[in-house]
Amino acid sequence: MKCQRLLYLLMLNFACSTQERQEPALLFVPDDLEVTLWAESPDFYNPTNIDVDHRGRVWVTEAVNYRDFRNSDGHMVHENGDRVMILEDSNGDGKADKSKVFVQDADLRSPLGIAVVGNQVIVSCAPHILIYTDENGDDLPDKKEIFLTGFGGRDHDHGLHAGVMGPDDKWYFIVGNAGPHEVQDKDGWTLRSGSVYNEYTPYAQENIPNQKSDDGNVYTGGLVIRVNPDGTGMEVLSHNYRNAFEVAVDSFGNMWHSDNDDQTASCRTTWLMEGSNAGFFSATGERTWQADRRPGQTVPLAHWHQYDPGVLPAGDIYGAGSPTGIVRIEGDELGESYRGMLLSADAGRNIIFGYHPKLKGAGFPLNQREAFISSVQIDNTNYIWHEVEEDDSKWFRPSDIAVGTEGALYVADWYDPIVGGHRMMDKVGHGKIYKIHPKSKKLSAPNLEFGHLDGLIAALKNPAIHVRAQARKKLLEKGAEAIPSLINLLEDPNPFFKARSIWLLAALGQIETVSSYLSHQNPALALTAYRALSQQDASNLLQYAQQALSSSHPILKAEVAISLRDHSWELSKPLFFSIIDDFDGEDPWLLHALGIGLKAHREIVYPLLLNHFDTNNPEKWPISLSKLVWELHPTPSARDLAVRINSSHLSQEERMESMTALAFIPTQEAADLMRGYYENSDLSRQSMAQWWLQFRKTNEWSAYLGDWESPTAQLPTEEPELLTQKEVLLDTTSTESTRESAIQFLASSTQGRLHLVQLAIGEKLSKEEKERAAEELHAEISLPVKSLLAHHFPIHPSRKLEEARVVKVKASKEEGKILAIRHCGVCHSVGEIENEIGPDLRQIHQKFSRKGLIEAILEPDAAVGFGSETYLVELENGAILYGMLLSSGPVVTVLESNGKRHLVPAEKIKQRKQLRHSLMPDPAWMDLSETEIAHIAAYLMGV
Repeated sequence: MKCQRLLYLLMLNFACSTQERQEPALLFVPDDLEVTLWAESPDFYNPTNIDVDHRGRVWVTEAVNYRDFRNSDGHMVHENGDRVMILEDSNGDGKADKSKVFVQDADLRSPLGIAVVGNQVIVSCAPHILIYTDENGDDLPDKKEIFLTGFGGRDHDHGLHAGVMGPDDKWYFIVGNAGPHEVQDKDGWTLRSGSVYNEYTPYAQENIPNQKSDDGNVYTGGLVIRVNPDGTGMEVLSHNYRNAFEVAVDSFGNMWHSDNDDQTASCRTTWLMEGSNAGFFSATGERTWQADRRPGQTVPLAHWHQYDPGVLPAGDIYGAGSPTGIVRIEGDELGESYRGMLLSADAGRNIIFGYHPKLKGAGFPLNQREAFISSVQIDNTNYIWHEVEEDDSKWFRPSDIAVGTEGALYVADWYDPIVGGHRMMDKVGHGKIYKIHPKSKKLSAPNLEFGHLDGLIAALKNPAIHVRAQARKKLLEKGAEAIPSLINLLEDPNPFFKARSIWLLAALGQIETVSSYLSHQNPALALTAYRALSQQDASNLLQYAQQALSSSHPILKAEVAISLRDHSWELSKPLFFSIIDDFDGEDPWLLHALGIGLKAHREIVYPLLLNHFDTNNPEKWPISLSKLVWELHPTPSARDLAVRINSSHLSQEERMESMTALAFIPTQEAADLMRGYYENSDLSRQSMAQWWLQFRKTNEWSAYLGDWESPTAQLPTEEPELLTQKEVLLDTTSTESTRESAIQFLASSTQGRLHLVQLAIGEKLSKEEKERAAEELHAEISLPVKSLLAHHFPIHPSRKLEEARVVKVKASKEEGKILAIRHCGVCHSVGEIENEIGPDLRQIHQKFSRKGLIEAILEPDAAVGFGSETYLVELENGAILYGMLLSSGPVVTVLESNGKRHLVPAEKIKQRKQLRHSLMPDPAWMDLSETEIAHIAAYLMGV
């Protein structure tokens, strides 16, 4: 038998050797493109961000020392700080052959951004933006300066991200919601931004929502700032993100970003409007979307507050993921069909999405998404993937994408089996960089010359972003000498090149030439001209606005509305009403632009709107007027909104829209009107009015509803005897017997056990007392509480589950479905089950490998999702709540593991303690076996 098997193997090997072997694809890309593994470790490790310099070299920020307090189990460490690396293909064979360290710095801990402009290297690493200058060209920094500082999120995914120099020669930086951010520019102007989110980290300050910046505005969560190259003139362009990893600024001045979700399959890619509120938190940052979500609202739209006035349209909400780098292709090097494509990397989905932005009205819906680059074959956005032990196709974690000087794409790959939860499993910090280029032609890095005009124009046309920035700087230094060449560039068929010329001509004083483009048939060029003139000649803004409004382009009208937001009302009023005349009530981007522009004038504009539309009957408002009142919700509109809510001539949708607008008016009159609906309306309006009253009593109407009691507003109370026994344990003079009796009493109820946890955290119990308490704690029936107890007391499940045994199981999806619904559906959305205490598991296969998912189930505390952190909240009456915080500020919302929400006035909270534990219990406490976990993983992964 052994001889027969050996013969069989020999024949099989011979057969294989005579056939052409098909190598597995490095990555799946369009048919006319191909992929090269351009560089990989040990030339660099853990790449977070990349940029390309004028020599075609790729610069890499590493995060080897990434969150050591969570990843202390043997991964690589750079004791002297993280590094910035330079990679080069010196012989032109299409692969990197040189690698060198530019800088290693103790101030670099998990830097998340890099930009290289000439001899300056700008590195984003919270709390600082650092500028390293190489003055002698030896690829080593001669000078280091802190450009700006005060950003939250040190060593954190949700901190300070990459900067990019825009076509206006200003820096654009984006930050996540790991605040607080308190940043002062070189003029002394201070930005303050915060939110309800507080994630455990040894570096963090308490994140504080509802802070005012020096301009009087409240900026929330993550945001985009723009600042001059000298650090002056900082301004906030858009805010209220969760964790947008990068902002792409194209040559027209458009901003694009992809924002991470709260583990609810709601990631998005969005075109950003200046002055916009992107809608992740409440406007002040004191409440999460879960706290604000109203009955009947879908999760993806509620997640970005798309049902609320004053919020930017979300763009493409595409589902689960972890979006990272983003860039727009502006040249033809890959082929003309790729010109203008927006590329958005998503590390969670093992993919880089491609978009062809198409203007619709005054904005970009981004509804043409495709799987442009991926490690897993995709058909109609569904994974075609089968897990096998040696499969590492889902280790592709694209952290960034950049365009090289030759027009090829460079993709940085973090390369790890998991993403999210601030963890990594790959202990050696392996990383890769892929190069994507055409099959039909070889792309070679150009020899760029910055010493003469022709060379500078060629560099201005280069596909690499910061090569263009370097050329712009040199062209501005040339002054009038550069104007003829820039005028000639306006004849180029590529509109991106024309746009770059427009910005420069405006900066060089060629106002007449630039203003002629305000009426250009291409809306992108007209928009560019208006933006350039607004920055370079703001004193004549009204003149340019008037010219722009003669255009038929809605996006230009929206830009005018936004630009007039800080202008004189009397002078800008006719222009606003000209825009309003062109608003049909259907364009959400133009509506939001008008909301931004008119926000400061909302109270005085309302009677003017009624007069303009010539109507005194709220039931007969045209749709454009009703939408404007909804967006602006001015105080004087309350009575008219009440008429619409009561009208039998309007649809249910129109009445509920008016009720929403009323609920956003922070006045006694609005609160009284809503209260009247609750007391006197039909059932549908009464139900919604009750919701608004319960909700608004905890925030904007708290001062107006003091005597109104919600039927569900009762807070839990504590029994006196329990508090008495707790005091025994707090008293260091108590005898051993009385302490033992107190421990037994507290250990007999769930509330008492939470008090014991609080005492254990405060080190008020001895080791022996914890051991005695443990004997009673096994009786706890709440699994999240039982799992919490196990962190502080020596109670253990009957057996330890082992990952190696789970992986070996031949799993069944059918059995896994039954088990997942039974065990996971208590807190998560699974199959047809809808639950939102934990992350939505229906798209988890698009984000995790099987191995990564199994680890997440076995070790739920190892990677707690940002926003899912748990707290012990002690009330003034002694009761303790254990759950997640959905809101902070004047009212704190606590979500318990059973789905119950508690709205607690801040003055009724004695103390709160953030924990490092997940609400999800260890699966051993759920009596799950390795086989059952394997079945659940098979079902959730779909394999």
